[in-house]
Amino acid sequence: MHSQEFPEDPVLSRKVLEWVTVANDFCLFMERCGDYTKADILGYLQKVLPLIYLKASLLPQVNVENEDATEHFVTEEQWENLFTLLRSRFGEDDLYFFRDHHEKMNSDPVKASLSENLADIYQDIKDFLLLYQKPLKAARENAIRDCRNLFETRFGYRLVNSHARIHYLLFTEGEKGELEEAIDSL
Repeated sequence: MHSQEFPEDPVLSRKVLEWVTVANDFCLFMERCGDYTKADILGYLQKVLPLIYLKASLLPQVNVENEDATEHFVTEEQWENLFTLLRSRFGEDDLYFFRDHHEKMNSDPVKASLSENLADIYQDIKDFLLLYQKPLKAARENAIRDCRNLFETRFGYRLVNSHARIHYLLFTEGEKGELEEAIDSL
C-alpha cells in the first residue's frame, strides 16, 4: 500500500513517537533529580537538552478538530517543588545573565535562573505527555499542537539559554575535574 493512498496519521507518526520517548525520559529524570548530584544533573542535561530541541523542532503541524480538548496538569506545587530542589542542587550557579535577543536586539543582560528555566521546560513537556496519553485523538492533536507552539514561543528559548549555562558550568576551570568525571561515567 502506498502512503499516498493512506496518509500517515501525524498523531502517531515516527517523529511524534520519538518525541514522546525523549520527553518521557527527561520528565522521569527530572522527577528523580533529588537522587542525583549536581554533576550528574548537569551531565545528563548537557546531553538531553540538544536532543529535546531537535525532537521538538521536528513535531508536525497538526490540524486540531476540537480546540477544547486541551488541558494542563502540572500544578504550581509540583513546579515549585522541582524548582526548589534544582535551586538547592545548583546553589550559587543557579543565577546567570544572558542577552535576550528574542525580546529586543542589543538588549542589556537579563538575569535568569537555571532552575526556573528547567522547571518551566519540565512543566510544558509533562503537560504534553499527560495530555498525549489520553486515548482521544482530539487530546493528542491538542497536545502536539500546544507542545509545538510552546517550543517555538517559550521552552525552546529557555532550553537554549539553559544549555549555554550548563556548557559554561561544565567547562569552566573550577568545575571541570569533578564534572568531567560525572560526564564520563554516564
